[in-house]
Amino acid sequence: MKSGQIMVAKNNGVYVLKFNGDVRLTLCAALDIFLEKMIAEPELQAVFIDLSDTVGIDSTSLGFLAKISILTQKTYGWKPTIISVSDDITRLLMSMSFDQVFNIIEERIDGDESLNELPTIEASEQDTKEQVLEAHRILMGLSDDNKAKFQELVSMLESS
Repeated sequence: MKSGQIMVAKNNGVYVLKFNGDVRLTLCAALDIFLEKMIAEPELQAVFIDLSDTVGIDSTSLGFLAKISILTQKTYGWKPTIISVSDDITRLLMSMSFDQVFNIIEERIDGDESLNELPTIEASEQDTKEQVLEAHRILMGLSDDNKAKFQELVSMLESS
């Protein structure tokens, strides 16, 4: 499976985050720092998360996507948009109740923005554990089904 990367671009307050390949928790430290800066941007107008070239995405990464939605709704009052052309990825998003917190478009949108790779940031074991916990708590808050799916994992991490 193709190693994952997150590409980002900004144009007039519109952010595009493009997830390529197999996106895993190792990319979440950089994503979390980026999203905190993005949400603090006073002229933030829209966020598009392009999963058109995503072949896999883990639950920690999904939790950070949900965090983007929660923060934009809380701060700006609107939902970000996810672009997903893969039936498997779209099915995964729906199973995590993302249709409640995102606008989901199921067709490729080609833009001419120049994307730059979000650099990988090494996180300590403790920081990684905290990121995994945060992501899964966020997912659990989206639906009762998610709560049931991730309760055991969260309990285990909290007790370790």
